[in-house]
Amino acid sequence: MSEFRIHHDVNELLSLLRVHGGGDGAEVYMDLLQKNRTPYVTTTVSAHSARVKIAEFSRTPEDFLKKYDELKSKNTRGLDPLVYLLSKLMEDQETLQYLQQNAKERAELGASTTSSLSLPVAASKISTRELEELRRQLGSVATGSTLQQSLELTRKMLREKQNKKNSGQHLPVFPAWVYERPALTGDFLTSSGVGTDTALPIGTLPLTSQESAVVEDLLYVLAGVDGRYITAQPLTGRQGRSFLVDPNLDLSVRELVNRILPVAASYSTVARFIEEKSSFEYGQVNHALAAAMRTLVKEYLILITQLEQLQRQGLLSLQKLWFYIQPTMRTVDILATLATSVDKGECLGGSTLSLLHDRTFNYTGDAQAQELCLYLTKAASVPYFEILEKWIYRGIIDDPYSEFMVEEHELRKEKIQEDYNDKYWDQRYTVVQPHIPSFLQEVADKVLSTGKYLNVVRECGHDVTCPVAKEITYTLKERAYVEQIEKAFNYASKVLLDFLMQEQELVAHLRSIKRYFLMDQGDFFVHFMDLTEEELKKPVDDITPPRLEALLELALRMSTANTDPFKDDLKIDLMPHDLITQLLRVLAIETRQERALVGAEPTELTLSGLEAFSFDYVVKWPLSLIINRKALTRYQMLFRHLFYCKYVERQLCSVWVSNKTAKQHALHSAKWFAGAFTLRQRMLNFVQNIQCYMMSEVTEPAWHILEKNLRSASNIDDVLGHHTSFLDNCLKDCMLTTPELLKAFSKLMSVCVMFTNCVQRFTQSMKLNGELGRLTLEHGTMLGPPTEAERAEENTRKKLAKKHLAEHMDAPQVTSAFEVTINKFDKNFSTHLLDLLARLSIYSTSDCEHSMASVISRLDFNGFYTERLERLSAERNQKTGPHVPLPRGPPTAAPRIAVTAQ
Repeated sequence: MSEFRIHHDVNELLSLLRVHGGGDGAEVYMDLLQKNRTPYVTTTVSAHSARVKIAEFSRTPEDFLKKYDELKSKNTRGLDPLVYLLSKLMEDQETLQYLQQNAKERAELGASTTSSLSLPVAASKISTRELEELRRQLGSVATGSTLQQSLELTRKMLREKQNKKNSGQHLPVFPAWVYERPALTGDFLTSSGVGTDTALPIGTLPLTSQESAVVEDLLYVLAGVDGRYITAQPLTGRQGRSFLVDPNLDLSVRELVNRILPVAASYSTVARFIEEKSSFEYGQVNHALAAAMRTLVKEYLILITQLEQLQRQGLLSLQKLWFYIQPTMRTVDILATLATSVDKGECLGGSTLSLLHDRTFNYTGDAQAQELCLYLTKAASVPYFEILEKWIYRGIIDDPYSEFMVEEHELRKEKIQEDYNDKYWDQRYTVVQPHIPSFLQEVADKVLSTGKYLNVVRECGHDVTCPVAKEITYTLKERAYVEQIEKAFNYASKVLLDFLMQEQELVAHLRSIKRYFLMDQGDFFVHFMDLTEEELKKPVDDITPPRLEALLELALRMSTANTDPFKDDLKIDLMPHDLITQLLRVLAIETRQERALVGAEPTELTLSGLEAFSFDYVVKWPLSLIINRKALTRYQMLFRHLFYCKYVERQLCSVWVSNKTAKQHALHSAKWFAGAFTLRQRMLNFVQNIQCYMMSEVTEPAWHILEKNLRSASNIDDVLGHHTSFLDNCLKDCMLTTPELLKAFSKLMSVCVMFTNCVQRFTQSMKLNGELGRLTLEHGTMLGPPTEAERAEENTRKKLAKKHLAEHMDAPQVTSAFEVTINKFDKNFSTHLLDLLARLSIYSTSDCEHSMASVISRLDFNGFYTERLERLSAERNQKTGPHVPLPRGPPTAAPRIAVTAQ
């Protein structure tokens, strides 16, 4: 059962029980069910013992067993597992008490809602005579006309369903007069009543004459025509046919007649079944079954004709008729039983074949009955196997009556590039469980995949025909057609895999995506960030996308990425959300929070170009099956994460370059930069180690594993699974699947960006101060008194310098407060970093994500942060008592400095 089916069933159960699932709804119960799934299959023995246990526990065991037999006769899927589940529920007293209390509350609620309805009060119990009269009246209502109306309604519903599926192609139907003319039937005409000829009362005839008259009547009745002394009763619903025998008939003769009449009743059932299922609406499988039954009925009627010939020659007595009818009695009874079961179960297509297959196996030991069922199953399976052959050999579904196990849905393959949650590959073709024949249950998934693979190749304009195609016929030895299906599956897998790998160059496209989205092309990103740095610092609304596209094109042409044949598929995408919001929206898909996040505004704050920037990639069909929007969104999340880290690293490196100006100042001025130098180096160490971890320890090893798995993949589903697993592992190990870790990491990066902006503005202000002094000194000492033109030029330059100074000098950054500002940055950075390390420690131990321990080892390589966490933990223990988890760092003592300033 798929995850989506489990989610739907859990929601339905909660709704029926009127249970509120709490904050997480059905997700909590889904997780429990997924963790407790077992490959256990309910056997016949366990189902029987469960049925006995429930019958013993039930207050009305007869009703329970009767309902079970009724559902079993309808070939209801999942009945035995349900019975087994109910027997297990009986053993859980706590669950039983809850269900009883819940039923009581629902009954009270239902009583309160129906209290306004006026119901007749029963004054006394109904008598037996009144009950029989009521039954007779109800039986008279459900006669032929009512049955015909119900059949017409069924045909109409089936026509509407089939026409809806086959839009624009109307299926054939029988004209109305086929159903309106009662004489066009092989069954009894109940409206004819008793014959109008002047027949002598049979009781006045001698025994020999009675037997001769009864034999003649029986031959008529066995052929579906009323006799003079034996007449068919009107049908009541879908019950079997009953007959009325003249009560004046001799008792011994009447006893033998009653033994022969079940053959006529079975023939009546089969004849009605053949006429009903021959309508187009019931599908090709039922058509084939009805045709096979009609062949057998024809042989039966030939036998009746031969017996009539003997009767006319005076050679057929009642005893001889009973003798000659014996072999046929068993055959007609089996046909009637099958017809009744198909009717009760409302079987179509695969469900009809399942019923026939099960009956064939149930008759093991009865050679005649098994041979008969085998003949019917072979005949009925011919049209089904023709649909199956078209699907597994050519990838085409030709199923006008919705009988096949695979159902096609109208989905556009273009949506793969538009919708993150599009399920094209999973939902374009799906398996319909009720239409899977029981003998194909084990290979249903292979049948689905085989046709899907060939269908993809066909949609790309390639005509495919399986070279190992052979006709599939039904047999009790299932291995025969199972092997044929496996051969077709292997061929289809190879065709599609070779098509994607060789002709469509899937691996080359994935390498191209890795080159850009996972920042594998170093020189390209240096060129690109040099060209676009100023543009990306603007608010996202002020950025001109065509300009970014032009700069991207320039960077691609200037770097070694120019050799990439798929570089033109790379595009610019400015996202409406920051990375955390995008992550939350993706994680909320198919949960209760999805609607709230989808309806929310893109963001309250104005994003900068750096926060909104991402790459996009143009993928065409059929590569979009693998590189769909879901995969591209994951690539984008990884890219935005890595790209922002690279930007912060560039900013910190530019601070290191600008800090060289501190050497030009006196010692009392340069000392303010000492704390800034150390903090900048700690930040740079943090960012570079995080980048090295994500690129060297996460993405690169995962990529090598992906390439290895792709080389050994045998079908496209394996490729999809390996690619999805690669992206999932990268997202998880890069802290992108845990919002708490990502938020802590984002706070650290924000502190780093704010620190670089502060230091750059302060350095710029000191540089401008020095520039003002240099200008005045040059004019006062070297050139003598300046001229009027020089004074005007000097004033203009001073005004411009003061303007820049005013823009870059803020109150907190005045030299007297600069040291305090740096200390605040140091404190914030240390606090957030310790918080991240603590969360990483918890995550790596509780969730067994040992790769996270590598981040702690990189950042806390000398035990510096371990000591600080220990001090912080001791301080908190003195105040509140709770213990702060320690990261798994080296146990040896180490100096208390992170890294010496360079």
